[in-house]
Amino acid sequence: MELRVIDKTEEELRIEVAGEDHTFMNVMKGALLETDGVAAATYDVNPEQSGGQTEPILSIKTESGVDPLDALEDASRNVQAMVEDFSSAFETAA
Repeated sequence: MELRVIDKTEEELRIEVAGEDHTFMNVMKGALLETDGVAAATYDVNPEQSGGQTEPILSIKTESGVDPLDALEDASRNVQAMVEDFSSAFETAA
């Protein structure tokens, strides 16, 4: 996975997430929307409507005083914890 910051302000971030598809992007968007201080999170993977873009673009808007990179880090850690919990539950059940 390669990340490239397209645009960043104090309360907004647009980042390209190379090599991912709807599966990962939906999980990340959901985790972001559950993160304190995140006002909006979405992604776009439609190259026809995005000027030829081929990789997903994740967009984050945060509330005043919340750095979007910090929110992305928090959401990523939450996703990691969910995966670890699922793996543990799966191993116990199997």
